[in-house]
Amino acid sequence: MTASTAAPPIAVADVVMRFDGDRGSVTALSNVTATLPAGGFTSLLGPSGCGKSTLLRILADLIEPTSGDVSVLGSSPRDRRTNRDIGFVFQDSALLPWRTAIGNVRLPLEVGGGVPEGRRTRSAEELLDLVGLKGREKAYPHELSGGMRQRVSIARALICAPKVLLMDEPFGALDEITRDRMNVELLRIWEETGTTIVFVTHSIPEAVFLSQQVVVMSAHPGRINEVVPIDLPYPRTMESRDDPRFGRMASHLRHLLEKS
Repeated sequence: MTASTAAPPIAVADVVMRFDGDRGSVTALSNVTATLPAGGFTSLLGPSGCGKSTLLRILADLIEPTSGDVSVLGSSPRDRRTNRDIGFVFQDSALLPWRTAIGNVRLPLEVGGGVPEGRRTRSAEELLDLVGLKGREKAYPHELSGGMRQRVSIARALICAPKVLLMDEPFGALDEITRDRMNVELLRIWEETGTTIVFVTHSIPEAVFLSQQVVVMSAHPGRINEVVPIDLPYPRTMESRDDPRFGRMASHLRHLLEKS
């Protein structure tokens, strides 16, 4: 899988984010500048408190930066959000317990103005099949495992055929075996849809396994240390972790985090 060279990238330039509270001002992000390729898979890696989720929310137009410039595939985050071009997957699946799997996937079609005219979309049934849940359309969240609930949330995020999928550590609460399976499934979905993915994680192996590039961040205040390309061929399988290059890149990322 290679990033699209025709579409403009996601770009942030000199982004600062400060939060004001009773105890004063806290700088969550300081002069963050990065370019994330269109059609690519980029992970944001760093310790808690380094601003990974804050940066993701800025890209999603959930919050506005204190200063700096942000462009999502050539437009403002607000324009992309308004046009239903951004899908967001949270740490928790956040499914409505009284709706079935297919009802949860269809929810974005019922709120927010629907899908822009002329956009090629997939049905909720097709998306549940895509994420490996064919036959579980009528199951309620309490009848699904944690991994299955996250699959539903990914299908829901894809229902409007977004150009960008933002994922805030969606597999962090899963056991290791399920997490590995979800990593493989996510790469399959990315390769099939061509969606630009920005993925937040604390896990070095997960970042190496999934990504074309890893943005390594440091805390206090949040800033970018280095953008590391991941030179491993796709498609990737669990055996990719046995590649000596995998170990070298994981070691390099760990060294960068220890220096931060």
